[in-house]
Amino acid sequence: QVQLVESGGGLVQPGGSLRLSCAASGNVIRQNGMGWYRQAPGKQRELVPIASITRGGSTNYADSVKGRFTISRDSAKNTIDLQMNSLRPEDTAVYYCNFAPYYSNIYWGPGTQVTVSS
Repeated sequence: QVQLVESGGGLVQPGGSLRLSCAASGNVIRQNGMGWYRQAPGKQRELVPIASITRGGSTNYADSVKGRFTISRDSAKNTIDLQMNSLRPEDTAVYYCNFAPYYSNIYWGPGTQVTVSS
């Protein structure tokens, strides 16, 4: 069974950077559009990806992260990465990867916690 596993989260000060990574078995990441989703404290998980990348490599970003976050696919490592720069307190959330533009409920992983605080 395919499992998506996120890593790279942590505590960072405002203005700092983090790089998240999502790994999966098989060719799931290479063969599908993928995205990063997040769930802020006390809120429901956003069901529209904040960043996504198509199978062909085209990327798309939510306005809230445009210009600060960069999604990429590493085909050699079979991962989807999210470089997050200029982090803000409102970026605090659990970050998940899944298919994009349409997620699959059976593939939600454990997520990785990102906390932006001074």
